[in-house]
Amino acid sequence: MNFQRGRQKEEPEINLVPMIDVLLVILIFLMITTTYSKFSELEITLPQATPEQATPASNVIDITVSANGSYTVNRKPVESPSTAQLGEDLRKAAADRPDPVIVINADAQATHQSVITVMEAARSAGYNHITFTTQNSGKAP
Repeated sequence: MNFQRGRQKEEPEINLVPMIDVLLVILIFLMITTTYSKFSELEITLPQATPEQATPASNVIDITVSANGSYTVNRKPVESPSTAQLGEDLRKAAADRPDPVIVINADAQATHQSVITVMEAARSAGYNHITFTTQNSGKAP
């Protein structure tokens, strides 16, 4: 039996004001406790390797990159440091040797682009074996 025929049902109402207040308090808390740091430089740890057996010197082409961006191929200066010219000098230095190893000796102050130019020239000349020389820091591992 329904004794409440004439009465209308009240629709339940969700009050959003307290929920918004709680969310604002959480947002303010997160904004205050968050630290914003600006990293001006990346700290990276480079991998270390132990030397393996040396490549025969007859199959090596040495390329030197100086700090001012000049190049030498097997101690002969390169006149115009373009990718095409470096590739041609690499082909001349390789002569008839199959798949020589390109050794890049870059100065620590040399630009990244100058090293990439050498790598691009080696790729365009068809040489895939590229390695870099480093100086031992003298620290024991």
